[in-house]
Formats: sequence, structure tokens, C-alpha cells
Amino acid sequence: MQLRHLVLGCALVVLPGATEAQEAIIGLITKTQTNPFFVRMREGAQAAARTHGVKLMSGAGRNDGDNAGQVTAMENMIAAGAKVILITPSDSRAIVPSIRKARARGVLVIALDSPADPVDATDALFATDNYRAGTLIGAYARAALGTAKPRIATLDLIPGHPVGAQRHNGFLKGFGLPAPDAKVNTLGKPPEVVCMADSYGDQARGQTAMENCLQRAPGINVVYTVNEPTAAGAYKALAAKGREKQVVIVSVDGGCQGVRDVGAGVIAATAQQYPIRMAELGVAAGAAFIKTGKKPSGYTDTGVALVAGKALAGIESRDVKAGLESCFGRK
Repeated sequence: MQLRHLVLGCALVVLPGATEAQEAIIGLITKTQTNPFFVRMREGAQAAARTHGVKLMSGAGRNDGDNAGQVTAMENMIAAGAKVILITPSDSRAIVPSIRKARARGVLVIALDSPADPVDATDALFATDNYRAGTLIGAYARAALGTAKPRIATLDLIPGHPVGAQRHNGFLKGFGLPAPDAKVNTLGKPPEVVCMADSYGDQARGQTAMENCLQRAPGINVVYTVNEPTAAGAYKALAAKGREKQVVIVSVDGGCQGVRDVGAGVIAATAQQYPIRMAELGVAAGAAFIKTGKKPSGYTDTGVALVAGKALAGIESRDVKAGLESCFGRK
């Protein structure tokens, strides 16, 4: 049975993971309902819930940055009796007071994909090393560009978000440019970066951001994008100007459509993440806590790999076929 509620900007869904008589409930709160990354995470969590004999509740904000929607989802899950909440924080700082309230009531809170700020606001974190993801695509972009002078546009997430900062700064590091380290949530901007814009991880906003960057800096030859929907938007803007073959686009996520875009030449390379693995580990840890009281702790790296349309000397990568076999999966 599936029960749907619309609650103040977030969708809260009870997903089948156990019989109605069972009381063990794990909540999953993602940034959005529609981003393919979070769709796959939710599917992985649902399958894991069935395996571990728990019930899964699912909630999300309307878009990246919708903290109020995530707070509402958390409150409703606690009211429904959830003993564990898995969350991908939209606003890594604003969500912390709600996380602390939940933990004070005995609820285990695990971050997936995105850390809270501070990281130890949650009991544990299962996530990609986003700084490493950035360094992988940065190194690829540098090699793909060759000897040309870089004129870089970065289409970022939202100001101050750890995931967006780590990917952006890791990209700069991999490209060989001065960059803040992985613990810094401000975005580096060396002179080679001629345009920076926030995309909120959205294709339409990514297209608009790219259009604006092309107006300000027509000679852009490298585009870093925070995720693949943003990359698809950037490509549309470049194609409208007849410049799509003159620019190296790199991205992060490794979703099935994103990998297909690598195969089609829309994206040169992407760093592939594994949200199903994040979800499986989170649900397993939550189920163990419910059954034994044992809490997980610290950070677990869920892996990342570079998927490229063209292999380049000195750059370790997977081809599109391998990328499609593991897109949004378990490695």
C-alpha cells in the first residue's frame, strides 16, 4: 500500500518496506523528489527496507535549498514514530537545529550524500568524496583542453553548500589551479575562472546561467557543472550559439542519462557516484540501530569513478559501457 501526503512544501510518502503491523520506521529525506540521483537513492532505500524488515517513509523539499520542506518532513516522520532518519541536507547549516532536536529525542540521524555543517551534527555520513570527484573531472578537463589558455565557467550549486564547494574546489585542484582545501565552503576563483553562476542543480537554471556567462565572457572553453542536469542546460545554451564543439564540459553524478550524455558528446566526462550504495548502507545501519541499539559513526566513503567519452593519456577512466552498467548503482 502507498499513502501520499502533501505537507507544507514537501512530499511525504509511506513506501512499502514491511507489513502495516510492524512499527520499525526509517525515514528518508532527499533534496528533491524528481532529480534522478534521488529517485535512485529512494529506490535503493525502499529495496533495502524490504530486505531488513522495516518500513520506509520518504520526504523531500521542492528543490535544492528548500530547508523548510525538509524540516517539515522530519517533524512528520518523528510524529509517525520514525526511529531513524536518513537525510541529504539541502541547507547544511539551517537543518542542524532540527537534526539536534531529533537526536535529543533518541532518533538516529544519518546524512547521505551531503554532510551537515558541522559534520558531527549527524551520527554518521555515507557519501561520495566530492572533493575527489572534482579533482577527477578537473584533471580530465585540463588534459582535454590541451595547450589552449583556459577560460573557465563554473555553474555551481548554491552559496556555502559543502557539496557544491567541494566539487568546485576539487575541480580547480585537479585542473592545476590554486584551490581551497576540502574543508572550506567558500568557492575559489583564480583568474582563469571568468564566470561563476549558481544553478541550484537545475537544467533550466543551468541553461540561463550559461547564457549569461557567454554574454560576459564569449571565449569560454571549459565549463564545470555541479551536476548533469546543469550540464545538459549548459550544452543547450552553447549549442544555440554554435559553440558546443569548442567547449569541454565536465560534471558530477554519473546517472544513466548523464552517462548517455557522455556517450553523445554532450559531456566530456563525469564523476560517477553511487546513491543506491549510500541508501543501502544507511538503511542497514538504521535497521541495526533499531534492533540492537548500536549506532554508526564517522564518515564512510561510498566511492567515485571517472566516466569519459574519450580515454586520455595519464587519466584513469571508465568508458561509457562500464558507466552505464553501474550508473547510480553500487560501484
